[in-house]
Amino acid sequence: MITRVKDVALLLGRIGVAVVFFAHGLQKWDNGVGGTTAMFDQFGIPLPGIAAVLVIVLELLGSVAFVAGFLLPVVAIGYAIDMLGALLAVHASNGLTGEGGYELVLVLGLTALALGFNGGRLSLDHVLFRRRREGAHELQNS
Repeated sequence: MITRVKDVALLLGRIGVAVVFFAHGLQKWDNGVGGTTAMFDQFGIPLPGIAAVLVIVLELLGSVAFVAGFLLPVVAIGYAIDMLGALLAVHASNGLTGEGGYELVLVLGLTALALGFNGGRLSLDHVLFRRRREGAHELQNS
């Protein structure tokens, strides 16, 4: 019973984090690559055009993968890097709380990391890669 509750809680956490990233990805998509590149350039983000494309793809497609539980560690590391960039380039000077503070990017980045490495059994990673690990473990023990 507890394991099922834990797995559902992890799934709900992944959904919550992914919804926020997806919403921000949609904002960037609506601004277009050019608009997002200009915004990134204004904040001093290196290689703003490449960064804009990568962040849009991460926040949109990565969010779908995060909900499905597919390649969780990869997406989580991407999210954490995304949030570290936002924290350093945009939010750090505003302090932790208040207008433009970094509390949201801090929580999103660290929560994504935690969920990315502990996605639970209700994930494609668990279904796809657990079987491989179990098969390799059985071979080692025979």
